[in-house]
Amino acid sequence: MEMTKKEFVKYVDHSLLKPHLTKKEVIEGLEYAKEIGCASVCINPHNLKLAQEILAGTKVKIGTVIGFPSGAHTTFSKVVETKDAYSNGAVEMDMVIDIGALRNGEYEKVQKDIEAVVNASPAIVKVILEDAYLTKEEIKKGAELVEAAGAAYVKTSTGFAASGSTVEDLKIMREAVSKKVKVKAAGGLNNLQDCLAAIEAGADRVGISKTKAILAEF
Repeated sequence: MEMTKKEFVKYVDHSLLKPHLTKKEVIEGLEYAKEIGCASVCINPHNLKLAQEILAGTKVKIGTVIGFPSGAHTTFSKVVETKDAYSNGAVEMDMVIDIGALRNGEYEKVQKDIEAVVNASPAIVKVILEDAYLTKEEIKKGAELVEAAGAAYVKTSTGFAASGSTVEDLKIMREAVSKKVKVKAAGGLNNLQDCLAAIEAGADRVGISKTKAILAEF
């Protein structure tokens, strides 16, 4: 798949989620996102006000994470996180599902958890399945529940599990949902080839932290 650098950056959610990042590193990451004009940044909630300051007046959307990275949070806490994040400038929420509940077959619980976050703010909600822990059938079912819950995106991974996005999983997710639902790939995207393969498999966004190194491949 061929794509120009300018076209590619419109797919990029520049990830600044590593818990050990210093304030200096976060600022540098935000300035870089501003410089390249990527689709969004995905940043930890306590850095949202900083993101607002640096990205003010740009088209770069501010995203954050909810119930991250385990998804093993109460629905109540996910809703509070979402409302707080929206009040602090986040317009995209990458939430982690209750992974154990999906594996248990507690589908109504999973769907209601997602619905609660979707209804907590006007923000776009991207739902992380964490594919590394799921069977192919569970990935398909999880994607279907994401659409039923009214979320805008289904997403592969947090980037914190043993493995991340795979082309095979992306294809399952893309086929499981209608065109109304978008797909985001994240985790395990280490180079430009990985990212382009994900886009070719149906990803509308790619979440990457190695953005500078990947863009240097053009």
